[in-house]
Amino acid sequence: MAADNPRGAMFRVIVPSQHSRVTFVELFFDLVFVFAVTQISHSLLHHFTPLGAVHVAVLFLAVWWVWVYTAWVTNWLNPELTPVRLLLFSMMLGGLVLSTTIPTAFEGRGLWFAIAYASMQVGRTAFWLFATPRHRTAVRHNAIRILTWLSISAVLWIAGGLSEGDTRLWLWIAAVTWEYISPAARFWVPKLGFSSLEAWAVEGGHMAERCALFVIIALGEAVVVNGATFAELEWTANNILAFVSALVGAIAMWWIYFHKGAEAGAERISKSAESGRLARLAYTYLHTPIVAGIILTAVSDELVLKHPTGHSDTRTIVSTVGGPLVFLVGTILFKYAIRGFLQLSHGIGITLLLVLWWFAADLSPLWLSVATTMIMIVVAVWESVSLGSEAEEAAEH
Repeated sequence: MAADNPRGAMFRVIVPSQHSRVTFVELFFDLVFVFAVTQISHSLLHHFTPLGAVHVAVLFLAVWWVWVYTAWVTNWLNPELTPVRLLLFSMMLGGLVLSTTIPTAFEGRGLWFAIAYASMQVGRTAFWLFATPRHRTAVRHNAIRILTWLSISAVLWIAGGLSEGDTRLWLWIAAVTWEYISPAARFWVPKLGFSSLEAWAVEGGHMAERCALFVIIALGEAVVVNGATFAELEWTANNILAFVSALVGAIAMWWIYFHKGAEAGAERISKSAESGRLARLAYTYLHTPIVAGIILTAVSDELVLKHPTGHSDTRTIVSTVGGPLVFLVGTILFKYAIRGFLQLSHGIGITLLLVLWWFAADLSPLWLSVATTMIMIVVAVWESVSLGSEAEEAAEH
């Protein structure tokens, strides 16, 4: 029974050698972030300038951070229990306010964004502290550390919401930087010091599955946007080819991440004696460029579908080549963290994309999209063949 759980009445019951499943309420909670990802990609599409890109980057980092922190907490707490479910439902309300305000976060609704974000971060962590029994001193101290860091950043977020223009931007950059360095600094606070690795232990299979599901959210958003955009266009040969290229590119991204990487990551973290350290590096930090690359590619797909011919302008080049490039950089680092070696296929793909960037202005958006898709296919096939050959050799020996 939950009341007899030595970890705490509201914590998950951990069964040795058994994977904690992702619950339906967690999947329900994720629906809010489907909307958030759509808002981010549309904001970048409509404000594709250097300053607009910085704005969207800050908002994206905030959205990812509030989601991944919630994934950590629901890795420890049991979402099947009513109090934890109510926490997630209240987080959904905050997430909807957060998502709704993304397009105007640097304009009229900045304070609403800041209040929603700060409330979600601080409120969830305070709930976790409340749910942790007093005899679990290390976990309680960890919650206090995190709550302290997030309370400081909350002041910066709200101060930014009360400000305007460059002042808001710099305060929010300071807030998001403060939050992103906090796990690396192990949430050091006076008297309590650094958090221990033991206090960060997670159920590895659950954490891997949660982050993989966010990758699915990002890929799904890209597919939906492609379909909606294509449905509104005249079905010419160029538009059809652009649509197919976008879909095949999304499939290649799925293949690169899921065919070998996601499974290997889940197995590695499930068996790791330092699951917290691996979850912090491979899933909390290194999934950020993976998701960002998918979102940037979704922006490219819409641009190419609407304007497939002519020379590629700067925003088309940055999104069409930059999206897969950022995705591959994140993926190669993620797989290095879980496998201990760099994937040659990914390195070649990154090199080919950099070479393509040099010639991108001479290509139409359509053929630039086709070229990046072909590169991603090469990476996916190369990795599948090379790792398949290694598995066969290992089996023979």
